[in-house]
Amino acid sequence: MNAKTVAEKGSLFTPVLIVGCIIVLVGFAIRASFGVFQIPIEEEFGWPRSEFSLAIAIQNLAWGFGAPIFGAFAEKIGDRKAIVLGAVLYAAGLVLTTTATSPLAIQLYEVLIGFGIAGTGFGVILAVVGRASKPENRSMSLAIATASGSAGQIVGPTVAVFLLQNMNWQSVFMIFAISIILVLSLLPLMRAPERAPKEELEESLGDILRLAVKDPSYMMIFAGFFSCGYQLAFITAHFPALVTEMSAPIDPLGWCGDLGIETTAALGGFAISVIGGANIIGTLMAGWAGKRFGKKWLLSGIYAGRSIAAAWFILTPITANTVLIFSFAMGFLWLATVPLTSGLVAHIYGIRYMATLYGIVFFSHQVGSFVGVYLGGVLYDMYGSYTTVWWIGIAVGVFSSLIHLPIREEARLSPKSPMFNKA
Repeated sequence: MNAKTVAEKGSLFTPVLIVGCIIVLVGFAIRASFGVFQIPIEEEFGWPRSEFSLAIAIQNLAWGFGAPIFGAFAEKIGDRKAIVLGAVLYAAGLVLTTTATSPLAIQLYEVLIGFGIAGTGFGVILAVVGRASKPENRSMSLAIATASGSAGQIVGPTVAVFLLQNMNWQSVFMIFAISIILVLSLLPLMRAPERAPKEELEESLGDILRLAVKDPSYMMIFAGFFSCGYQLAFITAHFPALVTEMSAPIDPLGWCGDLGIETTAALGGFAISVIGGANIIGTLMAGWAGKRFGKKWLLSGIYAGRSIAAAWFILTPITANTVLIFSFAMGFLWLATVPLTSGLVAHIYGIRYMATLYGIVFFSHQVGSFVGVYLGGVLYDMYGSYTTVWWIGIAVGVFSSLIHLPIREEARLSPKSPMFNKA
């Protein structure tokens, strides 16, 4: 049974969705673990923290550049070919990183990893999932695919911490490279559905792009996604190190010892996993709510909630309990923006060129990721603290909360005509 037939029957869990979830899970498990390697690499080479932070920042920026490129590639050549290329680049970057002995080498190889993430991540996968879903299932399908990234976030840092206890970081990267190649064996099950209704196929990508860049609502979505990238990438890259170096002694870990968490390093990795676990709940709820309420209002509330949680955390003495409370609160709001943002783009401009249009919006997200990760390393080296970076993240979160409010949440394409509705 092909993807179109499954979608027509109204099934939520199509083969495309299941395979897409697995690909995103593995890719995000690897990506989410990079913060765990901050201290091991710093200690081995004696580099300032800003050097590896710049490498992760470059990875995020390359991911942002790659998202619309892979989106257009998938739409022109084929989804599965784009995913294969992404996985190969991902694995090559990981393997080459194990040979690096200078900050510049690692930073260059992170470009390959970033492009690999673009080819195996949300930009391509969500567009395929969106096309394979009936309109009434689309919001929840996008949420489930996004939540699979959160599942990867649970698995990745925990596995990385465990492996680092038994081998060097280079061996861990080799295992990760093998893992991302193995998921390609599932691609035969990912049969691409038809790309779009007839009226959308008659519109060219150039026409859609010209309409989008002149649309204030699209540009507000673009600008608002910056803070999402800033906050998430900063926390993913630096939160494990922040927790590892927290001033509270080990004793306050208390009941965490019952979970096998006996060091702040273990707590740092576990905190990222808690974020991932809470985000599965939050993302699925966002998918449910996105079908029933205005997406712009939900997005505004999510960004406001993140800023409130971050302000509480930075103003409260850091203990094991506050780390876990913050991790759950932030995790609940973590990737909940993704199904809502991608769904908003699909609602306004249709699904024909969703991969490219969402990829462009996602570039803003990754510019924010670059700034958050790199600024975190630079300011830490300058002041020995992440406090300033946190407050900047709070401010951009408030900005995103406000900028979503004026968005016009209505389709720009007529459902009955190939002509644009420019009213």
